[in-house]
Amino acid sequence: MIYDMEMQKTFYASYAEKVEKARKKLGRAMTLAEKILYAHLYDENTVAAFRRGEEYVNFRPDRVAMQDATAQMALLQFMNAGKSVSAVPATVHCDHLIQAYKGMEEDLPSACTTNKEVYDFLKSVASKYGIGFWKPGAGIIHQVVLENYAFPGGMMVGTDSHTPNAGGLGMIAIGVGGADAVDVMTGMEWELKMPKLIGVKLTGALNGWASPKDVILKLAGILTVKGGTNAIIEYFGEGTRSLSATGKATICNMGAEVGATTSVFPYDEEMKRYLCATGREDIAELAEANAADLRADAEVAQQPEKYYDRLIEIDLSALEPYVNGPFTPDAACPVSEFAARVKKEGFPQKMEVGLIGSCTNSSYQDLSRAASVARQVKAKGLKMQASLIINPGSEQVYCTAQRDGMIEDLKSIGGVVMTNACGPCIGQWKRVTDDPLRANSIVTSFNRNFAKRADGNPNTHAFIASPEMAVAFAIAGDLCFNPLTDTLKNEKGEEVRLDPPIGETLPLKGFTVDDNGYVAPSADGGKVEVTIQPDSQRLQKLEPFAAWNGEDFMELPLLIKTQGKCTTDHISMAGPWLRFRGHLENISDNMLMGAVNAFNGKTNCVWNQLTGEYEAVSAVAKQYKAKGMGSIVVAEENYGEGSSREHAAMEPRFLNVRVILAKSFARIHETNLKKQGMLALTFADKNDYDKVREHDRVSILGLQRFAPGKPLHAVLTHEDGTTETFEVLHTYNEMQINWFKAGSALNTFLSSTYKCNFLGADNKQ
Repeated sequence: MIYDMEMQKTFYASYAEKVEKARKKLGRAMTLAEKILYAHLYDENTVAAFRRGEEYVNFRPDRVAMQDATAQMALLQFMNAGKSVSAVPATVHCDHLIQAYKGMEEDLPSACTTNKEVYDFLKSVASKYGIGFWKPGAGIIHQVVLENYAFPGGMMVGTDSHTPNAGGLGMIAIGVGGADAVDVMTGMEWELKMPKLIGVKLTGALNGWASPKDVILKLAGILTVKGGTNAIIEYFGEGTRSLSATGKATICNMGAEVGATTSVFPYDEEMKRYLCATGREDIAELAEANAADLRADAEVAQQPEKYYDRLIEIDLSALEPYVNGPFTPDAACPVSEFAARVKKEGFPQKMEVGLIGSCTNSSYQDLSRAASVARQVKAKGLKMQASLIINPGSEQVYCTAQRDGMIEDLKSIGGVVMTNACGPCIGQWKRVTDDPLRANSIVTSFNRNFAKRADGNPNTHAFIASPEMAVAFAIAGDLCFNPLTDTLKNEKGEEVRLDPPIGETLPLKGFTVDDNGYVAPSADGGKVEVTIQPDSQRLQKLEPFAAWNGEDFMELPLLIKTQGKCTTDHISMAGPWLRFRGHLENISDNMLMGAVNAFNGKTNCVWNQLTGEYEAVSAVAKQYKAKGMGSIVVAEENYGEGSSREHAAMEPRFLNVRVILAKSFARIHETNLKKQGMLALTFADKNDYDKVREHDRVSILGLQRFAPGKPLHAVLTHEDGTTETFEVLHTYNEMQINWFKAGSALNTFLSSTYKCNFLGADNKQ
């Protein structure tokens, strides 16, 4: 089945014309990313040479995708927008709330019972507003989107940071917060800072143990977690053609870990094969007709330095497997050097669990290669030394892998197959262990490895590798094992070596699925009622945030000065807190509980200026709010790295935090703060961070003259009565300043809608 065929026909009918119009206006050749961006301008008459990394541009994406954890807040906001149907095709995918514990046979029914209220809510909202609904167990959002919705040259936003997965099919797919999704679903212009372009030239072809995952693991080491901020990574070169569509998707997916706006590959035969294999031959035909504009112009490949802001080259033929971590995805290490690093750093050498899956690596190809390694356990007389957990990407992948014997191959070595869902990757892992705080090591095929993310244990050293490497490590049970060079002793005492993995990129017999899990919306959404019980602990209707009062922020108490990495996991933890993603008041209890207090090195322990005592961050914020006081958070680099979860912005807003002052922000989080009417500021001089003291009160001056490009000023009032003043910067444009003044972006939309409706009614009279 092809979903939204008419939309795609319409898109391709005008795509080449829009690209040519932009090319003539720019007067030069264009990269692939530029072609897709310019073809999606909100107003096609606004074509101009937009300044990359500086100028905000309005776009009109083709579709929206939401996962169940973020969809709750997105749809609660959409319900307040006054629309009867989504302006663009949209889907909801139930993949985040399913806990991985005993296996799919028990875990899925348990999740359906535990989360029934939320699933019923999402299904009813989807049915009412013309949104497709994918049931629990249908699969991980990004794999399902790749199988059913992604198309070359399209543009999509998704309420998950790994939305760029669709770049594996040549789509510009961008992770956003729920408020951004609401913009698109209401038909409003969607604003994005024109991204810079990082060109990555791929040469050669992968061989042996090397996999597509290793491309992005190596690149993460080059770029670091913030090296791709406000940039699109565009892959080019003959090496791209050697990678499968799902391999390309893996690379694009984990581009989120370097902060990239998105990543994209040019259209090629592998994409065509995947489209046809997933029943979308008609889309492949349309893409073929537009193939010349689904890749960069020839001049770009000839002189890439003229068209990209940064160039990186990776030789696939020379690439070896990488193992990244622990605690950050950019700690990249080739496997040939990993054993020495393990010993030097004192990491727990025993490897206890291998985990395969996540949105990054859960395709048929991934399972195929992993299964080829698994089969060698029996064939070579080996014994597993660690546990193995598998999360297939979709029901279609699972059913096909089961038919082809791959699931049994993995089960035969003790592998436990979990539900087709995110599971351990986003903290939904009920791990059975003798000590939840014991130092230990695991190897995953996931994308993130922040402390406490997988199992809640701050001492779990999580390393990221390919699925096949995760299986190899699980067989050996030893982080110092290198399958490329080392041997293992089998039950006969023989030294044996694992053979390199092999596998099919696509199933030779085609895909199969009994029930893909899709539920179409109601033909008459107006008759569908959405109810939220007033005493619900899972769901809560949203009340608009208050507008700015027109005054400077004076002597805000310092809530917390965070030290080191402060991701969205630190700001709003996942795991058990996922159950409150639709209840802003309840989930606000976790606000910044994982952030490290710079003054005492502790988490969830900050000084209360009202009592003089140390208390939990949210508890202190609540007390300030009850007294009518705002507060301020001070942070270091790349604040808000990680997930797109807008709860990390909405919780401080709800608890009356007025300002986040950081050395720098991650892209999605900075936008989320702006959307919710928060003030996101950066130090003009990063050394001023050191001036902030624990008992300070902080004033932000100049808000009456708040304007694009115009700095504001921060005044620290110390406990001894002395003051220090320094400049602080912002990236707000006129529209975003209006969001701040109105109290949120949604408030401005509601205000304009009200005015339009009022004027319309008045005119009719």
